[in-house]
Amino acid sequence: MSDVSRKSPPQLLRVLGLVFGLAVVVGGVIGSGIMRAPGEVSKAITEPWAILLAWALGGMAAMLAAMPLVEAGASVPLAGGTYSISARAFGPGTGFLNGWLTFLQYVASNAFISVVFGEYVHRLGFLTQLHAGVLGCGLILALTLLNAAGTRISGTSQSVGSAIKGGAFVVLVAILFIAPHPPPAVRVVAETAKAVGPITSIGALVTAISVIYSTYAGWDGAIYFSEEVDNPQRNVARATFWGIGLVTVLYVLVNAAALNVLPPSVLAGSTFAVGDAAGVVMGPAANIFVTAMGLFSLVAIVNLQIMAASRVPFAMARDGVAPRFLIQVAKSGTPLTSLGLVSALSLTMVIVSMILAPDTGYKWIVRIYAPWSIGAILMVCVSAIRLRLAEPDLPRPYRMPLFPWIAILATLVQATLIATLVLDDPVAGAWSGLIAVPLPVGLYLLFRGLWRRAADA
Repeated sequence: MSDVSRKSPPQLLRVLGLVFGLAVVVGGVIGSGIMRAPGEVSKAITEPWAILLAWALGGMAAMLAAMPLVEAGASVPLAGGTYSISARAFGPGTGFLNGWLTFLQYVASNAFISVVFGEYVHRLGFLTQLHAGVLGCGLILALTLLNAAGTRISGTSQSVGSAIKGGAFVVLVAILFIAPHPPPAVRVVAETAKAVGPITSIGALVTAISVIYSTYAGWDGAIYFSEEVDNPQRNVARATFWGIGLVTVLYVLVNAAALNVLPPSVLAGSTFAVGDAAGVVMGPAANIFVTAMGLFSLVAIVNLQIMAASRVPFAMARDGVAPRFLIQVAKSGTPLTSLGLVSALSLTMVIVSMILAPDTGYKWIVRIYAPWSIGAILMVCVSAIRLRLAEPDLPRPYRMPLFPWIAILATLVQATLIATLVLDDPVAGAWSGLIAVPLPVGLYLLFRGLWRRAADA
């Protein structure tokens, strides 16, 4: 056995705190989705009280799924998030599948959001001569350099960014609440709309529920930094639950503020509902304000996703299920080679989408990767049940109530969401499944073989 194989495995630096954990959850969840989603929801739900209730229930659903994840994560406070939990519960093969889903989802999301960032820059009138994908590549490179500077720097930037983002949404909510009720022209449209009851159709309601839940995506972000957060057994749980609670309150307030300006019949079908409400109150200035908010929000999300994604292959490599070179950690705490891999693949996905379809190619990315993050959460829910039964004496600083029913219910919710996505777009669902299952099996066998041969050398 070589000297390298006898060395203790590298560890990440424990230099992050509870504030960072909250910033991860709040900053990772709140994005441009909340600006668009109210229009889709209003197509299905026509009563303001029912709309607000639906958004509150969305937060409760996220809280429900968080219970098994937090129990398992507090018991296995390691880098890699959902990968480390599944690997502990079911072994390296299942862990690799979970890590693959998580890592690939982050990379694909980086590519998609970065191109949207470029579109937002164009909306503000800047650098219109450059393709949105080129601007997206620039964003990925800039944030890669920021993360390479060290964990403290990238962590602080995320905390500051999330605080500014949250503050901007609070300002927007205040502006919409202070505004008078809908102007006469809007009231005429609302009064002439036919009353169809609180729900338009079951199909539209299912779509609305899916949209709301997807808008809460990212609530599990704190778990990826368990190895770097002080007192992770308590702070990861606090960050996750408090973060979901704050986001839920903010989402309900945003919808209530938009409904204060525009009724559901006017919001329905809008692709930029909150922006439309702001436009009624602020006039032309609304476009600049809301676009700038969205731009800043996208930067914070990509920064977080690059940071979180780099922890996944690092943890997998440390366990021997990914190439050895990915375990390198800088003195500043950044897993540099893993970070480089995240950046390189994100850039590649943007460039490929630009080549395949310069105007709309990036949109296929979101249709394919949508089920992956839900699948990773589903696996964690099952892993929490497995760990409770297989290792009853494992220290559990947080224990989910009503075991195992909470975990079973959360599992069924995730499975239903995946089925809904696949049925809505079977072609994208088929590609998603092909990339998510057969491909990682071959990679897992390859990496395990290479690691064992290196260890025996």
